[in-house]
Amino acid sequence: MTSPKQILGHPRGLFLLFGTELWERFSYYAMRAILVLYLTDTTINGGMGWSTKDALDLYGIYTGLVYITPLIGGWLADNYLGQRRSILIGGALMAIGQFTLAMPADALGLSAVQTFYLGLALLVAGNGLFKPNISTMVGDLYQEGDNRRDGAFTIFYMGINIGALLAGVVSGSVTNEFGWKAGFIVAGAGMIISLIMQLSLAHSWLGDIGIAPAAVRDLENNKSQKKQALTKEEVNRLKVIMVMGLFVIVFWAGFEQAGGLMNIYTQQYTDRMIGTFEVPAAWFQSLNPFFIITLAPVLAALWVKLGKKEPSSPVKFALALFFLALGFLCMVGAVMEQGGDTTVKTSMLWLVGAFFFHTLGELCLSPIGLSMVTKLAPLRLASLMMGAWFGFNAIANYVAGVIGSHVGELGALSIFGGIAVTATLSGILLLFFSGILVRWMHGAVSAHVTDEEASAKHTQLA
Repeated sequence: MTSPKQILGHPRGLFLLFGTELWERFSYYAMRAILVLYLTDTTINGGMGWSTKDALDLYGIYTGLVYITPLIGGWLADNYLGQRRSILIGGALMAIGQFTLAMPADALGLSAVQTFYLGLALLVAGNGLFKPNISTMVGDLYQEGDNRRDGAFTIFYMGINIGALLAGVVSGSVTNEFGWKAGFIVAGAGMIISLIMQLSLAHSWLGDIGIAPAAVRDLENNKSQKKQALTKEEVNRLKVIMVMGLFVIVFWAGFEQAGGLMNIYTQQYTDRMIGTFEVPAAWFQSLNPFFIITLAPVLAALWVKLGKKEPSSPVKFALALFFLALGFLCMVGAVMEQGGDTTVKTSMLWLVGAFFFHTLGELCLSPIGLSMVTKLAPLRLASLMMGAWFGFNAIANYVAGVIGSHVGELGALSIFGGIAVTATLSGILLLFFSGILVRWMHGAVSAHVTDEEASAKHTQLA
């Protein structure tokens, strides 16, 4: 049972999950904002002294694991731990992981590199338990058909991006003043706040939600149901998810250069001076969540205003790829401003433009994709297909690291330009096949539009 008490027309448990996720995302993005910079900085400055290629290779592996381990964490929660216990264990592992990264060399009797890998392993394991389960609990707050659910996920999504917005600014400021290790301590502190909120308020604000594993709750129901073969309609809808997933890989492989190659470009080749103040490179990681918070309401209003003319999911994905290409054209502009001279510092405005267009692309793809999976996947395969969707992100993050790591051989111009061309061609290809994909959806697109319109009307009335 959920708590009857409400805040802004929603169960107050939503705002506990909002806060829990806000501080967990703060922790994750605070660490992500400085990870590659820490690895490539010289040892005399407290960094690890790695090459750019090695740092970006590791970044790709790490972010890939962050998106693939939720498959395991979700399965453990559903079958053994329950969502709430998984969140607490995962949060504790992540906090320990951040503080492990902050430890001085040899503090654990390990080398600096071994301690670093231990910290990353704890973060990956903790994230796998935390990430898939808190979103599921948001959905569990609402009965089937409750038209507040879309609004609830919008509020929850804002929490993610407020945390990310704070992370880049705070992490960048702290590391600028006190060094890299201080950045990891701040990230660990964010995770501690998240845990304290769960431990102190979950019992009264969430009631029984997330305590019992899903498999236990559904045991009797599952016993009474026979396995059903997929219908032709369901097969077609699953094909749409798989095809769209391939384009998701292209998008995120480009987008995730933000934490890797673009982060290094910001640090080394961008004029970050405003008067006598030098803007910390990590601050630029807050541009994406800032633009999400400011642009999301605009884009949501635009979809509603278009009504029946609202683009289908494949067309929105194509738009996302075109926006990604525009963002990388900005980065091409930055490299061309250097004119082949790596001692020349480029304008910050190129980076602001890149993050602006990339965020527009994210808003056309990320929430649309999650909604699409829930509408297209058969109910009995919903969790599996959501896990597969995260799997596409995992592949994309790994590919992003591999692409960025070749900057030394290929040069920034070739990589930024290559991503822009690839994204453009992929968008054109997706537009070409959009009609077929819409037919394979068998009416799911129109249902999606109707739900969004209903949600918007409810928000306007509230």
